[in-house]
Amino acid sequence: MSPLPATVPAKVRTRLRAAARRPQRLSPQETEDRALLLRLISLLLQYPDAELDSARGELAHTVRSLPPSPAAGHLTAFTTWFAARDPEALERHYVEVFDLRRKSSLYLTYYLHGDTRRRGMALLTLAHAYQAAGWDIAGGELPDHLPVVLEFAALAGPGAGEAPLRRHRRGPVLIHRALEAADSPYRHVLAALLSLLPPPTRADEEAVAKLAAEGPPNEDVGLDPYGRYGHGEFAPSDAFVPPAAVPPPPVPPTHRTEGLR
Repeated sequence: MSPLPATVPAKVRTRLRAAARRPQRLSPQETEDRALLLRLISLLLQYPDAELDSARGELAHTVRSLPPSPAAGHLTAFTTWFAARDPEALERHYVEVFDLRRKSSLYLTYYLHGDTRRRGMALLTLAHAYQAAGWDIAGGELPDHLPVVLEFAALAGPGAGEAPLRRHRRGPVLIHRALEAADSPYRHVLAALLSLLPPPTRADEEAVAKLAAEGPPNEDVGLDPYGRYGHGEFAPSDAFVPPAAVPPPPVPPTHRTEGLR
């Protein structure tokens, strides 16, 4: 969105920017196509275990069958690489780019709150939103894990379902930049996601640049569970360890979806 003239009142500028970023009203077919894209992105960002490995051919075929779009093009580029790689090489690459690098961690609240108590509250807020929608998190992941947030968006729809994704939109921008710098093919998956979201504002760009340079907020008091790495060891300086101190509240298994663990 082009900068507005300084003569436009601040309140009007705020409303215009909000309107420009508001999700467009989609037709039923567009909503269905968008949900499929979000679900595919969610699957492709999960750890490539044996179950996902066995589905690589089917995923590549599904992506090739998508209607032409920027997102479909990015996913085609990724699945071409993904389908041809050795399974062990895929696992090593995934751990290297997502588990051992802070700037491409898939835990979105980390980018807003870092290792602070505010992050624990943000995790609870997300868990309560899922619970209110009657949705159960499969696989035991934290509620801010990007594949989980994407799955919720696909299931609950462009409005409330995508609200957590929009709220944490700066995280995917930073992840994409980190993956580009690492020359990881996963950059195509993040590019597909970003093509579905409103473009970043100037404030987003400035915040992402600051995050890249300085990292997220930090807090040293009472955060032992945040600093542990496995069996009592401390994490390397470039490793990210998601907090175990604030697990999400139990959610009744109502609308659990198979195949997306």
